[in-house]
Amino acid sequence: MARSIYVSVSIMIYVLSQVSISNAYPIFAQQGYENPRETTGRIVCANCHLANKPVEIEVPQAVLPDTVFEAIVRIPYDMQLKQVLANGQKGGLNVGAVLILPEGFELAPTDRISPELKEKIGNLSFQSYRPNKKNILVIGPVPGQKSSEIVFPILLPAHKPSSTLIDELDWYTHLSAASSIFSNNQGK
Repeated sequence: MARSIYVSVSIMIYVLSQVSISNAYPIFAQQGYENPRETTGRIVCANCHLANKPVEIEVPQAVLPDTVFEAIVRIPYDMQLKQVLANGQKGGLNVGAVLILPEGFELAPTDRISPELKEKIGNLSFQSYRPNKKNILVIGPVPGQKSSEIVFPILLPAHKPSSTLIDELDWYTHLSAASSIFSNNQGK
């Protein structure tokens, strides 16, 4: 009896110690939620990351159709703050983000990103929340001390020519009224 309990406990400890660290990051929300924004308006990241922190987002006032532009997100926080790392040591905070754009907007393809914008982005890697939700972008976790400012390369949808001036004015009105939703998380 004692031997079977010992074996069971040993197996449980082995299984728990082998859990992938990636289960705690944005991929967890992507697997668990079809849409990262709940009906209440809350972003699913808030299910684990409970604190509310202000962020700054800078986007151009106007952009022409079928154009790549940058959305600059600044995540201000105290750089002296530490989190417990996977090895049990204290280390710098990681940051991550979900950027929800209007329908039709998407991550710019690499061949459309200018060298200047590539330099601003650095080695950050973005992805769509889901293959069918190209307007929802995810990044992280990334080291917060190096990435307290994140530049998202965004492609504005191509203009669909219409037959009337009213339709064209409606298109540009829609673009100017388009809103973005941003959520970030810091630490664990």
